[in-house]
Amino acid sequence: MAAEICNMSSIWSKKMPQGLGLEISHQPHSMRHVANLIIAIERLKAGTSEDVLSTDFRDENLLSVVLESIVEEKNIFERRSAPPQFSYTGQGVCSVSDSKKRSLVLVENSMELHAVLLQGGNDSRKVFLNMSTYVLTSSSDAKPVALGIKDTNLYLSCHKKGDKPTLHLEAVEDKRTLSPIGAESEMKRFLFYKQDTGLNVSTLMSASFPNWYISTSTQDNEPVDMCQEGAARYRTFTIQRQI
Repeated sequence: MAAEICNMSSIWSKKMPQGLGLEISHQPHSMRHVANLIIAIERLKAGTSEDVLSTDFRDENLLSVVLESIVEEKNIFERRSAPPQFSYTGQGVCSVSDSKKRSLVLVENSMELHAVLLQGGNDSRKVFLNMSTYVLTSSSDAKPVALGIKDTNLYLSCHKKGDKPTLHLEAVEDKRTLSPIGAESEMKRFLFYKQDTGLNVSTLMSASFPNWYISTSTQDNEPVDMCQEGAARYRTFTIQRQI
């Protein structure tokens, strides 16, 4: 409903010029419009127009006052960076031997991998590994991998036994739990950083325990385990992808 307010100088005292009229041309469409109108009128009544010295109060003067009182709605969105994670990129079969050309053999009764120098017809004992590759979202240099024994659900993992990181074989029933792997997830124990030191020669450092590496003993037929730099163990491996 249209409404007209005029001859308001008796109400607003000397704060409005004589003869100035205020007209509401149409009914507000929303509560926000009503709020804007009330604020504008209150500001006019409070003396916003005290600076007007004559009846030469034009439309643009009133518009300026109203615009200063507009109630605006703003949506604020909080942007959070995604936590880093290891994203699966592919898988390949590879053979692994240590710097003494010893192959990895699975000892099932102890659930351990041993480094053994195979001869003659014993090559069938050698295990091949499924090497799953990953990309760490927060780094372009790291080469994370997960190592599973071919034709099994057993994966190499590194976690503490007592106060020392040790190498284990763990059964993974659902391989989908390895893709992706959060950087703070317990599943990170299955990941190792493959660091190339030569042609097909690499070290494998635990992603959970920096500076702890997969290694073999100086003695034959001993378990594969973890060690730090400087230990009397072999830390480099020849890793060759199979066609």
